[in-house]
Amino acid sequence: MNTALLIIDIQNDYFPDGEMELAGAVEAGTLASRALAAFREKSLPVIHVQHIATHPGATFFLPDTPGVEINDCVSPRAGELVIPKHFPNAFRDTPLLEHLERLGITRLVVVGMMTHMCIDTSVRAAADLGFECFLAHDACATKAQSYGSVTVSAQGVQAAFLAAIDGAFAKVLSVDEISSFV
Repeated sequence: MNTALLIIDIQNDYFPDGEMELAGAVEAGTLASRALAAFREKSLPVIHVQHIATHPGATFFLPDTPGVEINDCVSPRAGELVIPKHFPNAFRDTPLLEHLERLGITRLVVVGMMTHMCIDTSVRAAADLGFECFLAHDACATKAQSYGSVTVSAQGVQAAFLAAIDGAFAKVLSVDEISSFV
């Protein structure tokens, strides 16, 4: 079974002083870098996904800004593919699926930012496309969300989305657990 690491949107705007700071971004980035090191050590495929905002009124991930850049904690190396995207789903209007198929990838390990948006959407899409997915819960970050008069803490959002993904769309594990079988 061929396994690839999919690093989704670990970009500067999600870190402290960025335009859309997430709760726990630094910690998630640190753990994502550990997953990345494990994949590099075993010469397994690594794919970076970089969100570039193109819709009118966007306030972060703007082209040609420091915030759109991939964070140093997971900087791509020569030979590692960087796929730009313009929607939450990493597969939508990108060459990601074709690239994975060309490599014969059947299993994805996912790390990244905005658990409630880009991670959720991309993992569900990957599962629907037939990939076996593993999501590193400690290498993802999100933020508090509000609907009407209810505000849910970042911790609550993270727990709710991980619970919804686990089992149906991916196996949710820690970076250490994933690194032990990669």
